[in-house]
Amino acid sequence: MAEDDSSRSRLSRRRRANAPAGTKKRRDVWVTAEEEASLIARAARERVTVPNLMISAALSERSDSPTERRAIAAELMSLHNLLARSSNNINQLARQANATGEFPAEAREALKFIRSVAMRIDDAIDGLV
Repeated sequence: MAEDDSSRSRLSRRRRANAPAGTKKRRDVWVTAEEEASLIARAARERVTVPNLMISAALSERSDSPTERRAIAAELMSLHNLLARSSNNINQLARQANATGEFPAEAREALKFIRSVAMRIDDAIDGLV
């Protein structure tokens, strides 16, 4: 549970995590009133601060917004949890098959579910590329 709580808190942060000790540089950016309003509105939509929005947009190799990156990370964490639970189910079915010598009927459904999770993983990876 504690691991899930810490990952959720990282995903819901408005400001960036503190950087390790070191020299920080300040950059002043002049914007018009219209640009400022647009920045504030977009930062509110993305649920980040204006400086965080500007830094992530400027340093990003891709054009993903912070919200899109959070959504992708959340989807990947969800898939990770599904695979962990599914592997436990597969192990139980394998134990049953080894003990009785029969292939359980539930195994077919479990394998269908694993295939659907694999397809979701493929889709999530395609979304990153």
